[in-house]
Amino acid sequence: MYSGKRGKAGSKKPAKDKPLSWITYTPQEVEQLIIKLAKAEKAQSQIGTILRDSYGIPDVQKITQKKIGTILKEHKVNPELPEDLTSLIKRQTLLTRHIEKNKNDMTSRRGLLLTNSKIHRLTKYYQRKGVLPKGWTYTTEEAKYLSS
Repeated sequence: MYSGKRGKAGSKKPAKDKPLSWITYTPQEVEQLIIKLAKAEKAQSQIGTILRDSYGIPDVQKITQKKIGTILKEHKVNPELPEDLTSLIKRQTLLTRHIEKNKNDMTSRRGLLLTNSKIHRLTKYYQRKGVLPKGWTYTTEEAKYLSS
C-alpha cells in the first residue's frame, strides 16, 4: 500500500493435499506440541517455525485439518490481542523511543505515522470481526506495557 517496489519474495507451500509420508506425528501429538509451545509464550508464527525447523512438520493444517490459531482457541491458550497487532504496537513503541532520542529523524517519523495508521486500520477490522470489543482503544502507556 505504501510502496509497491519490494517484490514478492517468499517461500511457497507445496501444492499436494495428501499427508506427507515421512511425518510420524499423529494429529493429537501435533496439537499437544502446539499447546506446549503456546504455554511457553510463543507466538503463532514462532510456533509454526519451530514445528517446521525442529520437528519436521511442514504444515500443521495438513496433519490436523485445523490451523494453529483454531487449535489455540479450542484449548483457550490464544493471546488476548492478535499477533499482527501486538507486533505493530511493539514497533510503534520502539519508534517513539527512537524519535525521543533523535528528534530530527524524519524517516522514522514517517514510519511512525504509517505504523499508527496500520494499527488504527487493524483495530477497526478486528472490531468489525468481533475479535476486539467495540470501544477498544490503546494508549501509549498500554503500548509500553504490551511491548515489554
